[in-house]
Amino acid sequence: MREAERGGVTAEFAVALPAVVLVLACCLSGFSVAGQQLRLQDAAALAARTLARGGDPHALVARLVPAAHVAHSADDDLECVTLSAPATLTALLPLTLTARSCALGGGR
Repeated sequence: MREAERGGVTAEFAVALPAVVLVLACCLSGFSVAGQQLRLQDAAALAARTLARGGDPHALVARLVPAAHVAHSADDDLECVTLSAPATLTALLPLTLTARSCALGGGR
């Protein structure tokens, strides 16, 4: 190995490492947001069932997803609940997640 090439691998590694770390951080953030979306969808389904039975969906959602905003509506025989909650993919990209679920009313 010639003296001019010495340390080339170290320099290439030093340049590539931050890019790999950034991609890994974005992937982990994406998995985190996907998990938050699943929790929000499950909470919306439970809240819709609770509303259809005559209960209070706000109390349930406050326990399951504390930062979520609850909106509900009635469409014919269906009781629908829409939840929205903030999520961050990275520190620079805030997102709002939304989940909607309906349940057949009249189960009082």
